[in-house]
Amino acid sequence: MNFLACDLGGTKVLLGIFKKEINNNPPKLIFKKKYISSDWGSFELILEDFIKKECKNITHPSSACFAVAGPLSKNNAKIVNLSWNISGNDLQNKFNLKNCELINDFAVQIYGIPFLKKNQYSTIQNGSNSEDTNNDLHVIVGAGTGLGIARGIISGEKVKVLASEGGHVEYSPKSKLEWDLKIWLKNYLKVERISCERIVSGTGLSRIAEWRLSKPDAQNHPLQKYLKKIKIFDAARKELPEKICNLSKEGDQLMIEVERIWLGAYASLLGDVALQELCFGGLWISGGTASKHFKNFKSDLFLKQFFDKGRLKDILKTIPIKVILDEEFGLFSAACRAKMLLKT
Repeated sequence: MNFLACDLGGTKVLLGIFKKEINNNPPKLIFKKKYISSDWGSFELILEDFIKKECKNITHPSSACFAVAGPLSKNNAKIVNLSWNISGNDLQNKFNLKNCELINDFAVQIYGIPFLKKNQYSTIQNGSNSEDTNNDLHVIVGAGTGLGIARGIISGEKVKVLASEGGHVEYSPKSKLEWDLKIWLKNYLKVERISCERIVSGTGLSRIAEWRLSKPDAQNHPLQKYLKKIKIFDAARKELPEKICNLSKEGDQLMIEVERIWLGAYASLLGDVALQELCFGGLWISGGTASKHFKNFKSDLFLKQFFDKGRLKDILKTIPIKVILDEEFGLFSAACRAKMLLKT
């Protein structure tokens, strides 16, 4: 029996047909294809091309799960960047699906955790299981273009996803340097408050670099020319995080400083989330930056900031910390959810 999964973002749409494996094995991918969102007038047109053209020789899927980057209500979604309105019920009827569910593209990852293979993640800290703790509670935190946080209770094959907008909590500076960054960012963005997402994200890394490059000692830095390009073409900002990381690896001291500030803020946030949720099942680091910064997550700098929680630091040593390395984990998780829908 086949089922359909999709990871739908503002930039790209990744679709896959999966096959149900025996027992509780992970879904098996049969075929996948990536579409550029802006090349199509609607999601329905993409789905029609995929099912009727690309998958015409594959058994029609019975269920589907679409992970979407946009607000959801009653199985409907709006993809703001594309002006797309998507109805799960309409898609179910048009494409002859028994079940069709729309879900937040970050929350869906909770469904993928029980089916993870060892090559899809790596462990930073094993933690310690105890009968006195809730080992069913898991949290995923992921810095990509924005900052996503999702929670879930996993008990055997039963999974319950709990909504969260934790990425928008207030950013709390821990030093004069970080305080200066926050004040600069408030003025630069003309906003009254700075959320963690403004700092702990790919966009946040770019903003930290812009702040650092605004200092007098950085006027001759090679990225200054690129900043002028960004002011003309804001789309160029998407390339800045990679440039920052590459320069840091090459020994650029200013970009090393920028990356350290970003990592410290990320680690501190993760420590706060771990204490708030007491996720003894696992704290999972996901998102577009996870695999790229895996070595940094294991660094003394990162772990020191994570454990820097005063009297409660020992609790953090009991929580498992794992990093998702699979860059297509969103599609995989949507497939896992689609598989569960076969039983409903």
